[in-house]
Amino acid sequence: MNTALLIPLLAIPILPNLWCIWHSYRHEFDRPAEKALWMAAGIFLPVLGGLAYLVFGQRRARKA
Repeated sequence: MNTALLIPLLAIPILPNLWCIWHSYRHEFDRPAEKALWMAAGIFLPVLGGLAYLVFGQRRARKA
């Protein structure tokens, strides 16, 4: 398999986690602990933490 195709293919599962960490850091939540929880989920639960944030957490965030 071509390396130019393999690298982006392997990076796709990482994107929701990076979005989760960046978005939760830049936005406010009802409780500060919730913000820390979403950031920890993005860091310690690969793929699942990011996907859970996209489904549940992103709607709970508001602009800082």
